[in-house]
Amino acid sequence: MSDNRVSRRSVLATGAAGVGAALAGCSGGGGGGSSESDTIKIGVLEDQSGNFSLVGTPKWRASKLAIEEINDNGGIMGKQIELFDPDPQSDNQRYQQLTERLIQQEEVDALWAGYSSATREAIRPIIDREDQLYFYTTQYEGGVADKNVYCMGPTARQQLGSVVPYMIENFGTDIYTIAADYNFGQLSADWVKVIAQENGASVNNEEFIPLSNQNFGSTISNIQDADPDFVMAILVGNNHSSFWNQRTSAGLDIPMGTSTVMAQGYQHKRLEAPALKDVYGGFNYMEEIPTDRNEDYVSRYYDRWPDAGYANEESVNNYFSIYMYKNAVEEAGTTDQEAVKEVLNSGMEITGDKSPEGDISLQGPVHHMTHNMRVMKCDADHNITVEDERMIPEQFLSETVGIDLSGKDSELEKQFTPTEYYDAAGE
Repeated sequence: MSDNRVSRRSVLATGAAGVGAALAGCSGGGGGGSSESDTIKIGVLEDQSGNFSLVGTPKWRASKLAIEEINDNGGIMGKQIELFDPDPQSDNQRYQQLTERLIQQEEVDALWAGYSSATREAIRPIIDREDQLYFYTTQYEGGVADKNVYCMGPTARQQLGSVVPYMIENFGTDIYTIAADYNFGQLSADWVKVIAQENGASVNNEEFIPLSNQNFGSTISNIQDADPDFVMAILVGNNHSSFWNQRTSAGLDIPMGTSTVMAQGYQHKRLEAPALKDVYGGFNYMEEIPTDRNEDYVSRYYDRWPDAGYANEESVNNYFSIYMYKNAVEEAGTTDQEAVKEVLNSGMEITGDKSPEGDISLQGPVHHMTHNMRVMKCDADHNITVEDERMIPEQFLSETVGIDLSGKDSELEKQFTPTEYYDAAGE
């Protein structure tokens, strides 16, 4: 039985900021978002300030890069993309208000929005009420089966399914999990237990850390007392970055696996070595992937944004999915959202320089991607190496649950969880 040192709480990050200047960051003017319009309207709501700005800003930059490239090359069906991109400021109430406005007043043809799963779940009722075509690009806990939502990042089953078996094989079977205390962290921790059991290991301790927490002294002491073979650290946001320097100061040298750190918040670039020594991540993308097509993407990213800190994992998910939307509209011959969804539901391949991580594909019936998953290691000097690489499809919805959003489940708007299907997740 797990020693739950910190109880689970659902944390919904909200704030008091209003939306008096909600569209101050919008590009272009109003007008209807239909196939008769002179432009194609895209909404991009990504955190450019607040707790998630480190991960949200690269997503926003990559979106603008893709849109500018497409516009410079003739647009979509000869039409220029008109971008609406106010800053939600990491505030879920603001996200809800901006989502309403972009759909109802600006009539965007497609929407990209949000880093955290709490944000996605805050706006998903609006998305479903309006039947809005919506791309969610963060790597996440998995399980969303929704006719309107297309999940572009890898799921926990994909990310943890690459790094957890690697950690077990190389370090041992006694696992300690620390995770962000909200939907994403809680369900990811459940997946660690499922994957551990599948590989002959067990999670013997777990803690859930509030998003506001910056002091990890008690957590580090608990880990030292437990002395596990390795730690799975599923931490997110600016505040949680403080764990790594505190870990180093305390002399905690236990190997650590992750599905979030480095690839998203690029702590290995921002923190002084050796804070991230012996951290292993399961990711579809990091800026350091040594391929020609990735080097080309990174070069274009920094040409456009010379002062950018990092081209993170989510940046490429925004980038390729905007090109995927372009392909789907051109195949449909219209921006009519139901027609575009029908094309997407049949599946699509993303290849060449439009997919910096490598060739990937959309699994249309489940609205998720097959990704190139890599185990990336950070050494004492914060150099990144690829330790393992393999293609992993989305498996939970497609195989375990048996979802088909292109057919029998075409009206579904639900998130499935591992506790519904795996005994280990409920322990």
